[in-house]
Amino acid sequence: MAALEEEFTLSTGVLGAGPEGFLGVEQTDKADQFLVTDSGRTVVLYKVSDQKPLGSWSVKQGQTVTCPAVCNFQTGEYIVVHDHKVLRIWNNEDVNLDRVFKATLSAEVHRIHSVQRTEPLVLFRRGAVRGLEALLTEPQQNIEAVIPDEEVIRWSEFFMVFKQPVLIFITEKHGNYFAYVQLCKSHGLSKYTLLLGKEEKSIKQNFTARVDGKFISLVSLSSDGCAYETLIPLYSNDAENNQRLGRALMLKAVVSGGARNGTTITILDQDHVAVLGPLLPASKECLSIWNIKFQTLQTSKELPQGTSGQLWYHGEALFMLHGKCLTVIPYKCEVSSLAGALGKLKHTQESDTHSMPHFVNWETCSGYEPESYSAEQSRTKGSEKHIEVELRKFLAKSTPDFHTVIGDIVAGLLERCKTEPSFYPRNCLMQLIQTRVLSYSLCPGLMEIALEHTDVQMLQLCLQQFPDIPESTTCACLKLFLSIGDDCLRDININMESVFDYSDTIQDEKKEMEEQTEIVQNGFSPEDSSCSKDSQQLNKKPEDEAKETISFPMTACPVASKRAALLNAVLHSAYSETFLLPHLKDIPAKHITLFLQYLYFLYLKCSGNATMTLPGVSPPTLSQIMDWICLLLDANFTVILMIPEAKRLLLNLYKFVKSQISVYSELNKIEVSFRELQKLSQDKSSRGLYSIEVLELF
Repeated sequence: MAALEEEFTLSTGVLGAGPEGFLGVEQTDKADQFLVTDSGRTVVLYKVSDQKPLGSWSVKQGQTVTCPAVCNFQTGEYIVVHDHKVLRIWNNEDVNLDRVFKATLSAEVHRIHSVQRTEPLVLFRRGAVRGLEALLTEPQQNIEAVIPDEEVIRWSEFFMVFKQPVLIFITEKHGNYFAYVQLCKSHGLSKYTLLLGKEEKSIKQNFTARVDGKFISLVSLSSDGCAYETLIPLYSNDAENNQRLGRALMLKAVVSGGARNGTTITILDQDHVAVLGPLLPASKECLSIWNIKFQTLQTSKELPQGTSGQLWYHGEALFMLHGKCLTVIPYKCEVSSLAGALGKLKHTQESDTHSMPHFVNWETCSGYEPESYSAEQSRTKGSEKHIEVELRKFLAKSTPDFHTVIGDIVAGLLERCKTEPSFYPRNCLMQLIQTRVLSYSLCPGLMEIALEHTDVQMLQLCLQQFPDIPESTTCACLKLFLSIGDDCLRDININMESVFDYSDTIQDEKKEMEEQTEIVQNGFSPEDSSCSKDSQQLNKKPEDEAKETISFPMTACPVASKRAALLNAVLHSAYSETFLLPHLKDIPAKHITLFLQYLYFLYLKCSGNATMTLPGVSPPTLSQIMDWICLLLDANFTVILMIPEAKRLLLNLYKFVKSQISVYSELNKIEVSFRELQKLSQDKSSRGLYSIEVLELF
């Protein structure tokens, strides 16, 4: 989830925003201080927490600042360029820019980029790049032309990738766009042609980017209102210098398709982007945050005074021009998951859960070539055993930058399973599930194939780990668990953590049928129930006496322990009652009866425990047991009522519920009495230091 917090305005008395807004907002070496450069002559240093300027500097009348001022993180000094070629460097103590360090360069500057842990880089209009130190040593050095004539730089960004400074800039020429990647240490330069739609050539493109592994994820906001992603390699092995790169749809309809100007997109993290622009054709300007993984709008804020179409973000704050004021909007973005979006996120999460990027990057796993693991080549290379061995090697890698997209691997294996019915790499799929990064939404065909192969062990594992399983699939698993024979389960390895030892609960059934237990369990005594007479009358009927012999005894588990473990996995699964009830009606009546008998057995064991819990590592809770009993009865009550074997079970459930109502009624009385005692204690707290009182509760 993401949220936009209350906005506030920075003082703008010394700033003058032009028709296209400000030149830039840049971070300084102080986390709370930012340099804001207007489109005229002024640079202002702001302290955001105080919402006021700390300093202001302007060039002389007739001069114009031509690129955003930045901070040199190595020295703490500020750098700006005016009139395209004149570079100025100053610090907080300087008052007049005309008296600070000045260097006149031999070529026009497009922009200066500065990030932490390296010196600033100067990007010239013709595409050449120079480090600041080398440039200051010889300001009039010859600057070569990198890009052809009539090609103009439209956007640029600077990254640090494994201590390697990397600069990317996008150029445009006659409606065609090109990407240049400059590796500053090795002086390697790669050029790529960006393939855009024909309708895009007449529209000014908006770009944002981030580094993910060995790729630059370049995101552009298109004229159709959609966001597209292009993956640009950091290291090019192609002998051809101008590779053509296509794009893929990342977000659909994030802004109105008719919006031509004033739209901007900015990547916030691997899951979220911020978008500036109208959401609908008739709506006003909005700032919105979108979830990349699940294609959902997380939050939005209307901007009635309009914007310049510019958006900057630093830390956890967004900067924009709202009306004529520079506005700051703090934001929060949490790690996203479909389970969290649907309210099905499990509270207990394993410490070894890995985060997962949204696209495949095999190259982050050093030592393995992407071709060895692609889904297409897995169809022709190697047997299931070979895949299993190679996958085990791959999963064993644990480098600091280790990121794998398990969902894409599973998708490739499942696709082959569909085309080759004899292919079922069970061990590989089990290894992938045990990485704990999968969900149903990432591999929707996995559980269906497991159901086709009656693979109850894999289904149990999926039920235990997937937080977003559809109710129809949960019911399909329940049908299988109730119908599969005990002989089939005997040789299957099933996780038994949720099942306690039933050996001490099995008693002589004949003795259980002849006499009722006299032990009161949590206030329940079968003989105290008003239904005892009905039970006796029922037992007096010859036909019912014969049928009672097939009903299960109160203390004997009606299912084998392995089946119980599978059913417990269903009890733990998340669901929505509205969507689950229709599917429960499709389960055969005899299986519903068996499941109810098992739930009743668990309920008795909970009631017999003072803590109202079951033993075991992760047994079903009393709430889960009661919820499922209610669900089964709501969905199948008429059918169950017609089954002779279920009559005694229904009668026992009725008696038990009635007794529990009585128990809770008495507990409520005790609670009220204790509240009165607490009031008396508070009233008498100021009295003597010692007293004895006797109160009769009943």
